[in-house]
Amino acid sequence: MSATTGRSDAELRATTGRRQFLNDRDDFVAEALEGFALAHPQLVTLHRDPDFLRRAPAGRRPGKVALVAGGGSGHEPLHTGFVGVGMLDAAVPGRVFTSPTALQVAAATRAANTGAGVLHVVKNYTGDVLNFRIAAEIAADDGVEVDQVLVEDDLATDPAVTGLDDGPGRRGTAAVVVVEKVCGAAAEEGAPLADLVALGRRTAKRSRTLSIALTAPTHPGERLPSFDLPEDEVEFGVGIHGERGVGRRAFSTAADLAEQLVTPVADAIEVQRGDAVLAVVNGLGSTHPLELSVVFREVVRVLEARGVRVVRSLVGSHVTALDMAGVSVTLTPADHDLVRLWDAPARTAALTW
Repeated sequence: MSATTGRSDAELRATTGRRQFLNDRDDFVAEALEGFALAHPQLVTLHRDPDFLRRAPAGRRPGKVALVAGGGSGHEPLHTGFVGVGMLDAAVPGRVFTSPTALQVAAATRAANTGAGVLHVVKNYTGDVLNFRIAAEIAADDGVEVDQVLVEDDLATDPAVTGLDDGPGRRGTAAVVVVEKVCGAAAEEGAPLADLVALGRRTAKRSRTLSIALTAPTHPGERLPSFDLPEDEVEFGVGIHGERGVGRRAFSTAADLAEQLVTPVADAIEVQRGDAVLAVVNGLGSTHPLELSVVFREVVRVLEARGVRVVRSLVGSHVTALDMAGVSVTLTPADHDLVRLWDAPARTAALTW
């Protein structure tokens, strides 16, 4: 109870909680998609009923294998921000933290196909896996060749860590950006579908991610976060849907927290002294770029102490969990081919070089 207002803590939180720019929560994603398409008409075209985004006509390549990805909204710029030359041909957004329907994915697959087949890049969540599989079957009935790369990089949900051998396995998180970038570049070069599948699966298999949160996200239209977290603790091993992590640890310096993320990830991918990696330091929604730069500095420091070089990097908020304050660290061993494909030109709303 507040001594000054006479209101309970819950009442105070309800009036001082997270405010958002929205009209109606039921129209939130649809209006956001419309605004995104209006902002980037040179890159994307919005298709309605069912909803998906595809490359604008100027960016379409006849005879190229098409890349299609999707998932629940709330992770932007994933996946809509990666539609464009050098990455995706179409992105299929569901409602917030909800998988797109199979009919959405099938429609996007047919629209993206130019005759060379379609690669689905799928994060390992039950709804995504199921609906993309059904969509592939529907597209196949229409004569479209479809194959899939499943991204499952979250070390916190590794069966070796959780002991749940019969569970869904590792969640798909920020390594999906690496897969979409390198496969997108290879597709632009004219690689056939089978080669893209092998490349994507190899990249996904070699990548691992760990995440921590300082605060939980707040869903559109809600005033309170999805869980409470004391100021002296962090949520360790969080996912990207506002779910709790695998445990809580003491809040500490950026150096200490970065080491807690990097060390198990580097161990998991078995990098040795003299090896090179691609490092992704990803903000989870409301982490400021200054903070991300500090975290990246510490990631480099930890890896250099192991004799591991960071030869390429991506620092920024690319796979978010609404407005969660947190960070994820993804490491992928970097050989010559991965570096070449990573450096290949891209022109999307979220990544351009």
